[in-house]
Amino acid sequence: MTTLQSVPEPGTHSAAGPRQDRAETRDRLSSATYDLLVIGGGILGTSVAWHAAQSGLRVAMVDAGDFAGATSSASSKLVHGGLRYLQTGAVKLVAENHHERRVLAKDVAPHLVNPLTFYLPVYKGGPHGAAKLGAGVFAYSALSAFGDGVGRVISPSRAAADNPALRTENLKAVAVFGDHQMNDSRVAVMTVRAAVESGAVVLNHAKVTGLRFTHGRVTGADLQDGLDGSEFGVNARIVLNATGPWVDHLRRMEDGGAAPSIRLSKGAHVVLKRKAPWKAAMSTPVDKYRITFALPWEDQLLLGTTDEAYEGDPGEVRATDSDIDQILAEAAFSVRDEHLTRDLITYAYAGLRVLPGGPGGTESAKRETVVTEGRGGMLSVAGGKWTTYRHIGRTVINKLAKLPGGSLAEDMEPLSQLPRRVPLPGIANPNAVAHRLLVDREPGVRMDPLTARQLATHYGSLAFEIARLVADDPALGERIHPDGPEIWAQAVYARDHEWAETVDDVLRRRTTLTIRGLDTDEVRGKVAELLRR
Repeated sequence: MTTLQSVPEPGTHSAAGPRQDRAETRDRLSSATYDLLVIGGGILGTSVAWHAAQSGLRVAMVDAGDFAGATSSASSKLVHGGLRYLQTGAVKLVAENHHERRVLAKDVAPHLVNPLTFYLPVYKGGPHGAAKLGAGVFAYSALSAFGDGVGRVISPSRAAADNPALRTENLKAVAVFGDHQMNDSRVAVMTVRAAVESGAVVLNHAKVTGLRFTHGRVTGADLQDGLDGSEFGVNARIVLNATGPWVDHLRRMEDGGAAPSIRLSKGAHVVLKRKAPWKAAMSTPVDKYRITFALPWEDQLLLGTTDEAYEGDPGEVRATDSDIDQILAEAAFSVRDEHLTRDLITYAYAGLRVLPGGPGGTESAKRETVVTEGRGGMLSVAGGKWTTYRHIGRTVINKLAKLPGGSLAEDMEPLSQLPRRVPLPGIANPNAVAHRLLVDREPGVRMDPLTARQLATHYGSLAFEIARLVADDPALGERIHPDGPEIWAQAVYARDHEWAETVDDVLRRRTTLTIRGLDTDEVRGKVAELLRR
């Protein structure tokens, strides 16, 4: 493993440009009045910032932690139509989800969103019969215009041949359908990059300490840099509260008497080492309403999820031992016990779904996005999911254009005049990128095929910028941990071009080392040293 002695100093240039200095960014944020200040850099905030910048608005975005550092990087990693929504008759919603899924997979992020076959096993005594599920997956595939094939039912023996870990006792049949998956953290950072390339100014690890008011209207925010304690402020014509689980906290800064607008549901997941090949994901009914996932993801096995009301501090949410016990027990409905032992666990995490307030349990609450305007004119947006995050961004922009006075509308390019399928940076065929990484290399420089594949599917064509770092300094081609595909050039790239400021930014969200259980003390220490340079 490299000693990092050859890591370039901060400010080193690559094809993507020089590293942005935080002090310079703070000065830019505090020295101008922005059309829109987005507070929160998760799913919703990044999408709005991206679309607002495309429309010509002067946009700033800040986040108290890392971009997508909370719920937005704690999802089930799926881009899907929502098969279970058919059960409630939400046909239009499923069709809309399928449309957004296809656009992401084919036009916006084919380098980051990957097709995934799902098996839905039907067991004797289970909550649903084979005929019902067969009809359901056929209707589901029809709503996607059969873009992922025709939903159908196959025999247990055929399914077990593809997934040896499948539990076959009392298995009657297996329904098959298609969806997609992604690495949510990588999609998030690419969306931030897209927003910046469109003109937005962004800063992570910058906490709002108070709102600014002019004649009773919210016109900006006071902030503190979470890394060095520097205090600064941002002035803006409109402020958007996109802080997810903290949305009501910010609303109370605007209006101390603001009533709660949301409720939270915790979703926990477990990541395990795989002991067998998985040619398909499994989606198994737990009861009439809930399902449990077993997903091949990042060469690991991802299990989840839970759905229970959460009333604690959003910053303290985590996967508990009881969550892990529940997830493993529910996975055992369709996965053989030897694939679910605790010694295989590499990581466990939990996120919070932001749901509209109302009666009933969280499992039956609507998964919808709500946009509200507060007493001081601050807009708050809550809810939503990755599959429709582009649609949510456009919805908020349309809301901005219709605000009383029309002042923003005069400065905006109408969304109808903008391209509807703007790709994320790095768009390319990942197979072609991986091939070029292996064959177009400097003499004497060899790239491991696993690393080439990992770069191609996480960066797209931007992988060539990382390859150039290795060409300039071969030491950066060494693996960060011998058991993982990532190389040190990725850590340098994360620091210089992807706003990675902390060890967890690099290991948990810019790479997959944490979820693989490879963020050892030695690795963390070396990454910390790199970030100090």
